[in-house]
Amino acid sequence: MPTRFYFRILAALPLLLLTALNANAKPLTPVRVGVLEFGTVNWELELIQNLELAKKRGIDMQIVPLASGDASTVALQGGAVDIIVSDWIWVSRQRAESNLYTFAPYSNAVGSVMVKSDSGIRQLADLKDKKLGIAGGPADKTWLLLRAYAQRKLGVDLTQFTKPSYAAPPLLNELALRGQVDAVLNAWHYATRLEVGGMHALIELPEILKGLGIDKPIPLIGWVFREDWAAANTAAVKNFLAASYEAKAILANSDVQWDRLRPKMRAENDAVFKALRAKFRAGIPVCSDQDTMAAVAATFKVLADTGGAKLVGKSKSLANGTFWPGFTLPPCKTL
Repeated sequence: MPTRFYFRILAALPLLLLTALNANAKPLTPVRVGVLEFGTVNWELELIQNLELAKKRGIDMQIVPLASGDASTVALQGGAVDIIVSDWIWVSRQRAESNLYTFAPYSNAVGSVMVKSDSGIRQLADLKDKKLGIAGGPADKTWLLLRAYAQRKLGVDLTQFTKPSYAAPPLLNELALRGQVDAVLNAWHYATRLEVGGMHALIELPEILKGLGIDKPIPLIGWVFREDWAAANTAAVKNFLAASYEAKAILANSDVQWDRLRPKMRAENDAVFKALRAKFRAGIPVCSDQDTMAAVAATFKVLADTGGAKLVGKSKSLANGTFWPGFTLPPCKTL
């Protein structure tokens, strides 16, 4: 009888130990991440989930799919999510109105103006009276920077110099391939598909910025969250961002992990898949310093001068606190 009792105790030990460990384990901190349902941010989040990069840091990452960029900001403002991907222009505008959101860099990936190789369009001046399709609307940031560049370099207003039209990125790609527009200004992952399809970049954002006197790469989009939420959950925010950057480091080096992500990417063929992978890697932020922040401030001024209050609201310059001080990248000069 005693022997049978001991056997029962031994058999139950694994379960008892597991129960004890679970009882002593710290509960995971939930972080609700609002993300476009089919956006490129999902690639990184998929990797974070696959490798449990957030979980191992005590984060229960809960993905909330959203329909659009506007839906993302509305969800954040309404408290339906804790963190989204947006830009520092929106953050600065909100801070100027005492809505204290803040920003941590996510990507430097940029869009470009794409044209067909046989279009005869070789330089920006060749766009005169041409149909130019623009992703988003008149307040699109890359469009505003391109307008400022054209004004400085050519002395022209592209809204009059070209025939601009605005549409969603997928539709723009279709119009471009059908020849219904002469050039398109589209987001990086759509421009990449056009490039694989035989089109080429007439001008890309780094060249535009350089022409405006800004010669440092800058993060255009980032993780955006409420400042008070970050203050109350500082460890959780830092751990989430650490998971994000561990995922980027893996994606920068591991082709195997990209192969696992391929279904999520919806790449039409191997050439598109490899091009998207290369562009994503090229857009990973690797450093930041005072020169980077000066470049961001200078870019903001150009956008404010071109887009006006409709874009930046009451924010005449980049608002203090726009970039969250709890997260920093390595200084560029040490790399």
